[in-house]
Amino acid sequence: MARVTLKAIAERLGYSKNTISLALRNNPQIPEKTRNKIKKTAEEMGYQSNAVVSHLMAQLRASQTPRFQAKLALINAHQDQDALRSHPTIPNYVKGCEGRAKQRGYSFDRFWLHDPKLTPDGFIRILKTRNIQGLVIVGLMSTNRLPKAFTKVWKEFPVAITGVQTRNPTLSFCCVDHYDLARRAVNRGIGLGYKRPALVLDDVIDQLVEKRFTSGFLSGQQTLPEDQRIEPFMNWGSLEKDKKAFQAWFEKNNPDILFILYNTVLHWLEEMGIRIPEDVGVAQLEWRESRPNIAGMDQHSNLTGEAVVDMVINQIHNNERGIPQFPLSTLVGSSWIEGESVRKQ
Repeated sequence: MARVTLKAIAERLGYSKNTISLALRNNPQIPEKTRNKIKKTAEEMGYQSNAVVSHLMAQLRASQTPRFQAKLALINAHQDQDALRSHPTIPNYVKGCEGRAKQRGYSFDRFWLHDPKLTPDGFIRILKTRNIQGLVIVGLMSTNRLPKAFTKVWKEFPVAITGVQTRNPTLSFCCVDHYDLARRAVNRGIGLGYKRPALVLDDVIDQLVEKRFTSGFLSGQQTLPEDQRIEPFMNWGSLEKDKKAFQAWFEKNNPDILFILYNTVLHWLEEMGIRIPEDVGVAQLEWRESRPNIAGMDQHSNLTGEAVVDMVINQIHNNERGIPQFPLSTLVGSSWIEGESVRKQ
């Protein structure tokens, strides 16, 4: 049986071969109604793409300077309207998102989800008027719940989120592998000769990532004798009470290296007269360029931003939109960064 060609589909429908090719690749230059018509006809005619040719064409397009294709929406879901610029972590996601979008010929329009003037219906109208093809959500830092009223928005577009896995609805997402990060951090500490590693973490953050930080930490502890396994410090409330509770926990357990997220712990240690790294080592579970002397795990948030854009663009190309029945997840690896806050190898 002869292979159905793009030319044959074009002759059947009266379009150019280039139009057929763009439509079958779900290119937004072709109106959605026309794309659907062409795809339906191609399926009825038994058209199958040539995998070898498709691969070669993809390589050719990747080697060319990208042309503008369409717009995406970068949605700030943080309570702070300025978080895309001022937050310690979120700008790294944004940098990756915008860099990858530019590489693939897309641009971003920015929105703040908590804008009091923004309504779900109005948001949908704005997105469609601007011909925005897909949505990238960033900024959820204290909850994994999106505003319920905006569920209708996520049903209309290809969408993915960075940093956390959302619930009700569950969207496709990309984030660092928190479990592997914590496990590898502990193993690194043990490899440096530490005997009593300890985790200092806000339970709200751990709950946000579904206990993957503590799971990875406890898994890493399993190589140690039981009397060297320290229960994590998770007692966060008011700062003054936290400091007293931390001091009591520290004196009781005598850890020799701490894995932390907040710089507050560094101030507590200083007030207690504890020297770093002479008395205790300290490593950040999220290493930051602003504190390069503190060792820790680089979460590569820029790569998370790149990956989430790829997820949304793939949804666009596959004509997938709305809340997925089977959400996809992409986990990004982390790497250890040396620093003066731990002993040397």
